[in-house]
Amino acid sequence: MKKVLVVLGVLVAVACMITMSANAQTKSTVRMNAGFVTSKLLETKKFYTAVLNLEIVFENEFYLLMKIPGGSDQISFLLPNHESQQQLFKPSFAGKGAYLTIEVENVDEVCQRIKKMNVPLAFELRNEPWGDRHFAIVDPNGIGIDIVTYSPPAK
Repeated sequence: MKKVLVVLGVLVAVACMITMSANAQTKSTVRMNAGFVTSKLLETKKFYTAVLNLEIVFENEFYLLMKIPGGSDQISFLLPNHESQQQLFKPSFAGKGAYLTIEVENVDEVCQRIKKMNVPLAFELRNEPWGDRHFAIVDPNGIGIDIVTYSPPAK
């Protein structure tokens, strides 16, 4: 009987190890954040924390990493021409051709809050035929920020 219990214990341990190994292999640790090189690090920090309520994950004198509260979506900003960076990451963002989309539960409330802060809107709150209700603002670097609540299109 003792041998049977030992064998069963070993089999259970092996099964647990296989299950843990399989779970570890299927969980993805890949993450992505959008990053922009800018000389406007302080203005950017103020805008994203005050207007969009982002949380600071990490910062030093040349780098700022922020995230959506309660989420894992991140954005980063880096001073240009910093000696610690490779040449690829030294030139400043040119201020055109980039946008971010932030999906919110109630775009009307967010729009009213942002208007009360006197942040200029790039376009007013509107409904699109495909179901979006959204408005846009522009950050200090020229990045368009589309703030949206998605809903099924009206039929």
